[in-house]
Amino acid sequence: MKKLAMAGLMVGLMAAVGVLKAQDDAPPIPMTPVQPEHKLLEQFVGQWEGESEVTMTPGQPPMKVKGSESARMIGGFWMVAEHQTTFGEMKFTAIMTLGYDPKTKKYIGTWIDSVMNHMWKYEGTVDETGKIFTLLAEGPNPAAPNGVSTYRDVFEFKTPDHKVLTSSVQTPDGGWQAFSVGNYHRKKE
Repeated sequence: MKKLAMAGLMVGLMAAVGVLKAQDDAPPIPMTPVQPEHKLLEQFVGQWEGESEVTMTPGQPPMKVKGSESARMIGGFWMVAEHQTTFGEMKFTAIMTLGYDPKTKKYIGTWIDSVMNHMWKYEGTVDETGKIFTLLAEGPNPAAPNGVSTYRDVFEFKTPDHKVLTSSVQTPDGGWQAFSVGNYHRKKE
């Protein structure tokens, strides 16, 4: 029995050595070049403070909330931002990713947060100035006929140190109803 186990161990070690040797002989994985569209994401990078007006219920006055955001680049391809906000007594955290897909010529990304189990999947564009990012995503809406609606987040860089985020939901007539408008200013060090 010991000889059989030892033989099995030796076969496993020889297979592992063969795999490692094959990896050494394999051609290197080609690096995808950073595109000019990726470079536009650098506008998001930094420490930001913001104040938003959020309309929780149509017809009711908006609630003012303050928050912060910390954003960085990963490998020149992806922007990752962490948002921190407090709604009354409730703390809210969100993580956003945003990159550019040269194949589809679209910006792509995700949004997850601490108040729902839905992962928002962005797809969008930037205007010709490179200052207005328009991102669309589908997500839950109990008021919608099928329980799902299309949402739009528009990030507009007014200056390098001031951006505005307007979040809207698509209405049944195809229009857009804004439910949150936030002004963010880059923290000065």
